[in-house]
Amino acid sequence: MTYETIRNQAYEANMKIPENHLALYTWGNVSAFDKDKGVFAIKPSGVPYPDLTPESMVIVDLDGKVVDGKLNPSSDTPTHAILYKEFGINQKAEIGGIIHTHSTYAVSWAQAVKAVPLFGTTHADHIQKAIPCTPYLSKEAVESDYEKETGLLIVKHFADLGLNPTEVNMVLCGGHGPFAWGKNAEKAVYNGTVLEEICKMALNTLLIEPNAQTLPDYIINKHYMRKHGPNAYYGQK
Repeated sequence: MTYETIRNQAYEANMKIPENHLALYTWGNVSAFDKDKGVFAIKPSGVPYPDLTPESMVIVDLDGKVVDGKLNPSSDTPTHAILYKEFGINQKAEIGGIIHTHSTYAVSWAQAVKAVPLFGTTHADHIQKAIPCTPYLSKEAVESDYEKETGLLIVKHFADLGLNPTEVNMVLCGGHGPFAWGKNAEKAVYNGTVLEEICKMALNTLLIEPNAQTLPDYIINKHYMRKHGPNAYYGQK
């Protein structure tokens, strides 16, 4: 069985992390999912981006078992596996790629354990909700299976808030950092980059006006629907 396609997708997407200034050193990873084969390709743990190759991407199944590859997969692999399984398969969300980084502004909001308010149309162009932020993991969860429990907490938080992972394709983990996903690895990186910019804009908004109001619903709906609604007219046909 060949995994060349998802290996190449994962490699190209991971190389976008430093290009888009989303991480220093090795502080981020992207995976690319093949739903038909039930496996994903992910960055190897602790390997600097300039040293990566398509062949160094590690193939993992949804139980976290290495199927193909000579290196250890990212330590965040169990989180990716949970999100593919629970969102992509069980909830039938269109998820073919996931990104996790420690980008500065997104991490800042995660460290404050605060959802990112919807202040403007840039945010509304992508999702119609505040960017959710999970609470801290419990001591028991951290000590049992930290990365798997991180994924389970994201899934629970979405269920508690009634969020659809197809529409809300980004999240902050309290005290930790951002995850984002998309229909493929390239789109996941796009959403992760958008997340970082929205977090930066929201922080600047509060620095300028600490009592800033969230965007009215009628503007939110207009901007979201013109890009994502049944009669969307943004872009080219």
